[in-house]
Amino acid sequence: MAPPTPRLVIPIDLKKKPWQQKLPLHNRWHPEIPPVTEIKTGEMFRIEMVDWTAGSIQDNNSAIDVKTVDLSTVHYLSGPIRVVDTDGNPAEPGDLLAVEICNLGPLPGDEWGFTAIFDRENGGGFLTDHFPRATKAIWYFEGIYAYSPHIPGVRFPGLIHPGIIGTAPSKELLNIWNERERKLEETGPRSLKLCEVLHSRPLANLPSTKGCILGKIQDGTPEWIRIANEAARTIPGRENGGNCDIKNLSRGSKIYLPVFVEGANLSTGDMHFSQGDGEVSFCGAIEMSGFLELKCEIIRNGMKEYLTPMGPTSLHVNPIFEIGPMEPRFSEWLVFEGISVDESGQQHYLDASVAYKRAVLNAIDYLSKFGYSKEQVYLLLSCCPCEGRISGIVDAPNAVATLAIPTAIFDQMG
Repeated sequence: MAPPTPRLVIPIDLKKKPWQQKLPLHNRWHPEIPPVTEIKTGEMFRIEMVDWTAGSIQDNNSAIDVKTVDLSTVHYLSGPIRVVDTDGNPAEPGDLLAVEICNLGPLPGDEWGFTAIFDRENGGGFLTDHFPRATKAIWYFEGIYAYSPHIPGVRFPGLIHPGIIGTAPSKELLNIWNERERKLEETGPRSLKLCEVLHSRPLANLPSTKGCILGKIQDGTPEWIRIANEAARTIPGRENGGNCDIKNLSRGSKIYLPVFVEGANLSTGDMHFSQGDGEVSFCGAIEMSGFLELKCEIIRNGMKEYLTPMGPTSLHVNPIFEIGPMEPRFSEWLVFEGISVDESGQQHYLDASVAYKRAVLNAIDYLSKFGYSKEQVYLLLSCCPCEGRISGIVDAPNAVATLAIPTAIFDQMG
């Protein structure tokens, strides 16, 4: 017998706000955000998602929406989803949740996306000292391909993936996150050159009630106020998975996520049509609304069996990602190298971030010789299927990073 059509467990109406959805969305991590639905292991189910801004960025030629976007609201996630086995027993702390991506794509009727550079005064980005002004490119989808009227002469196949997928933290893990990130904010390495360059960006994004959406928890109630003051922002990836932005997590991929609360409370969002390694412009993938069709299994006691703690407690683990077989094929690449010497000539010790920044800047400088503005190239390198590598991290004092660009994405390459 043929398998049934995937069950739609979280529908999205793009005409409604995140808090108006049939199953309201959330934009924070907290163990007490209640699940909005339940699935059983082995069943295939479908989740729909808004783009990470929930429609704040419009399909037009103006970047004023990027300049003024409220970053306190990121990211809008669909979920949480409670996961139980076929006998109705929930996933338990210490288990692993194996999540298989069976299918995914843009929401029908909404086949477009955007890539943007944040304004220096509103978050900036990896190269905010070079590109301080808000800029935007709109992309349209033709099947597996994307093209943009704002970056002409470029067309490439997308490797669609969720930027965010993760489980809810336990209260203990949430406290660890908040303590270490608050300590970084208070005593962090502000003297480091990279932090000086990105001075408009915070070292961490601490819990805040501003822009907070907690799903079914009613805004303004004492419970909401307490949880909003504790809940972690979704901006960085952490032990629960979260915002890892791994562009190869597409069809056929499997994600092994630690379980920290009963039921796992799986959430996902921030769908991307395509992304370059590093997502260097910060709003740098082709951001879109979309859907995932997933299947879950529970690996009992899987955290202890398969994950290696990297800190003082067993909670300090990281997910495992199994890449699927579906990806674009390219045979010719143009590769740019960077070393850990910054634009001023200052030497940094084995700093892969500085080296990658130099590789990106070298690529921007070269490609801008072929009729593109440097802003256009910066946007393109953030969202096209380019490959970033740490090529050398052992030969003191210079880390070496490379950025490889498939030449087939261009109409012509001189």
